[in-house]
Amino acid sequence: MELTATVAGAMLPGEQPPGQDRWAVAQSSVVVLDGATAVDPDVPPADVYVTDLCTVLTALLGDGADARRALRESITTVARRLDLTAGRGPSSTATILRSTGDLVEVAALGDSTAVVGLRGGRIERITDERLSRIAPDLRQQYQRRLRAGHGFDSTHRTLLRQVQRAERAVRNSPGGYWIAEADPAAADHAIVRRYPADQVEWCVLATDGAQRPFEYLHGIWSDLPADAGQVRSHLERLQMWEATGDPDGYLLPRSKRHDDKTIVVWRP
Repeated sequence: MELTATVAGAMLPGEQPPGQDRWAVAQSSVVVLDGATAVDPDVPPADVYVTDLCTVLTALLGDGADARRALRESITTVARRLDLTAGRGPSSTATILRSTGDLVEVAALGDSTAVVGLRGGRIERITDERLSRIAPDLRQQYQRRLRAGHGFDSTHRTLLRQVQRAERAVRNSPGGYWIAEADPAAADHAIVRRYPADQVEWCVLATDGAQRPFEYLHGIWSDLPADAGQVRSHLERLQMWEATGDPDGYLLPRSKRHDDKTIVVWRP
């Protein structure tokens, strides 16, 4: 089935292009990815991984696979192509919207977010929060330092490396968190919600680099238009606020001044 919805999105790199976010549309589906580079310098960088993952995942969804199956097969294909080892490779969140005509399926793996607007004004949010629960003491420590005005200094970077080591130790394991990397079993742990198609009025998919400042600044998801230029303008305003309104992470503690930002708006 061809996608008859209106889809518009934009991506703004946090640092040098091309960044590590990706998004794509495939007939009846929308895909948003947020990559993370591995510490190991001998494995491909995240931008290569997410580009390949996005291409393969989009093709599988276009062929009619459901979200978990498409994600499982795409992880397998890309891990083999890039010769990745589980636990040592680049990784990516994956947020997927898939419309079958009768149903709208939304899946989230990793800490990106989908916000679904339903008839009657009801709004549901699909977010995988398992990653944020890893190393809570270290996360709180770097957040406290930012709120105390220390900024993104060398101690901050040391704490982030410690958080990343703690994350790697429990990646794609029970009691830890699940993410697209080299283990296709991660796809089976994606959070999936399904809605009757006639109940869904809109959906927004966003990576955390956009979602967190958008919500901190009291943005209203339902107000986002399905217009690529306007979505891009929203991202630019978020980036400008980070640069001029909160350059040291005092108001909104985060890992770095600017993360990649992606927002995609879907309206049937």
